[in-house]
Amino acid sequence: MNLFNYLNELKNDERGQGMVEYALIIALVAILLVGGLTALQGGIGATLTSITNTLTP
Repeated sequence: MNLFNYLNELKNDERGQGMVEYALIIALVAILLVGGLTALQGGIGATLTSITNTLTP
């Protein structure tokens, strides 16, 4: 019966919940940033090259 009580208390423990939620949000933002930068990589390079060529005398 002691193991059952321990598992029941462990199930109701919410101490690490906030940290896990923040980690999931950070992981999602990182995945979106990598995907977005990968999709825009050619356009960003071309734009920076165009700006450099325009500013160079």
